[in-house]
Amino acid sequence: MTALLEIRELSKFYGNVEALKDVSFSVRRGEFVSIIGPSGAGKSTLLRCVNRMVEASRGEIIFDGIRVLELGRKELRKLRTRIGMIFQHYNLVNRLTVIENVLHGRLGYKSAIAGALGLFREEEKAQAIGILEKLGLKDQMYKRSDQLSGGQKQRVGIARALVQNPKLLLCDEPIASLDPNASRIIMDHLKDISVTMGITVLVNLHQVEVALKYSDRVIGVSSGRIVYDGPPKELTAEQIHRIYGTDEGGLITDMGGRYAAV
Repeated sequence: MTALLEIRELSKFYGNVEALKDVSFSVRRGEFVSIIGPSGAGKSTLLRCVNRMVEASRGEIIFDGIRVLELGRKELRKLRTRIGMIFQHYNLVNRLTVIENVLHGRLGYKSAIAGALGLFREEEKAQAIGILEKLGLKDQMYKRSDQLSGGQKQRVGIARALVQNPKLLLCDEPIASLDPNASRIIMDHLKDISVTMGITVLVNLHQVEVALKYSDRVIGVSSGRIVYDGPPKELTAEQIHRIYGTDEGGLITDMGGRYAAV
């Protein structure tokens, strides 16, 4: 299977601080990849460099054959329609209804005037309703977004990303603000999207056990560098310790007897 995304020797500096250090990896079409690591490891910076929400300092990003870092503003806007983004804190407009928030995912396809006036085709509205139904939110469609639970808000965020018809979903700590049950529902939906729709998923997670359960592949990041890249079944306690260090390692739960607290 060919690579949809290629990252080559990517680095990011914030002043004198190097947040990413010569990061290289590729992601195949339809693959579900989790990036794990402690807070401050560079996971969020890495994800946001892919769609240039954060500008990389050097290196190369190739998405679906396009050299992302060379794009002008108009070309970048077009590219972002094919890369959905799901945020930890949802990034919804609270005063708008669920369906209105979802349709915002189509704004990248609109002129400035059509977007400002909220002019959406019937096919776009039908697509948004179908996605909400798939995510179990059809009954909430006309509720204001600030009336929803955290898990429901995140499902709206997923629907907004899916209505773009993306090839890639970037998920930045999508379950960090949720309780365990809501987290499971979100991860089940993301996995189903990957399997049934063939959409590539790249997700930042702090929870190792979640990454092990859902991922085709795990990338471990520590201090801006990749220290593990491979299948979940080959991730050892020693490697987890290398990613998280002693303090964070104590948070690792035992997974079928394979891991002890480190």
